[in-house]
Amino acid sequence: MNRPVVAGVDGSPSSLAAADQAAAAAVARSRPLLLVHGYLHPLGYGVPLNPYDVGVPAPTAEAEKMLERVAADLADRHPGLRVEVRQVAGGPGAALVEESRRAELVVVGSRGVGGFTGLLLGSVGGQLAQHGHCPVLVVRPAEQPIPVGGPVLVGVDGSESAGYAVELAADEADRRDAELVLVHVAAPERGAAVPEAAASVPDRAEAAELLGEAADRVRTAHPGLRVTERTMVDASPETALRDASGEASLVVVGSRGRGGFAGLLLGSVSQALVQHAHCPVLVAHPPSPTGD
Repeated sequence: MNRPVVAGVDGSPSSLAAADQAAAAAVARSRPLLLVHGYLHPLGYGVPLNPYDVGVPAPTAEAEKMLERVAADLADRHPGLRVEVRQVAGGPGAALVEESRRAELVVVGSRGVGGFTGLLLGSVGGQLAQHGHCPVLVVRPAEQPIPVGGPVLVGVDGSESAGYAVELAADEADRRDAELVLVHVAAPERGAAVPEAAASVPDRAEAAELLGEAADRVRTAHPGLRVTERTMVDASPETALRDASGEASLVVVGSRGRGGFAGLLLGSVSQALVQHAHCPVLVAHPPSPTGD
């Protein structure tokens, strides 16, 4: 199946930045690009939609023109890009989750208007982050320049999810000819006067083992890729990763975790990273095996 790269588009600057990143990703992966716009019932989000109900909204001509305009612009700026557009009735989160079943990657902005209002600030973002069926790339607001030339940063904690995140991060670093930085956050030693400089011996030993195993797998799969192993000592994994993202062009995280990354997409860690990272964030959801 030639899964497309999907971008959620509502005409906002952030969604246009996301569409541009999605176009670049589609070309790099030799995949088509699908631009999706979710539109709601006139009574608002949460109203059940049934195609046989009277009053269910039809795709709007205005949105269709917006999508066609964005598609034409992207095709002009990304030679070889194949673009399709689609309007989907229903809540934007549900629309993107459903499209993710058949997608290679879903790309969204971290802010929006219209069909994607508050995409990563409330229930819609929670739906996509927790229930996506493929990797999800969150692009920063358009007013924040997207970093280029920095390393790809990925969190390592020994979980299966983090292992998949490392694979995705290595692929991204290879495509970008960038350095891959493997990061493990170790808890500070209890009672240490300077937490930033001290971790318990078991924690440091575990970090070295986890990072070493991950680095070995990456170097086997990607000979010649520049790989750096880094242990960070911090009681707050979200703070450590957020701060480290300041030097990165991309940060990749698993959709579940353990240890320093436990509950990554279920609580404050994910919210802090998705909303406050200084670069785009790639959430490593494994793709649906059948696309259905």
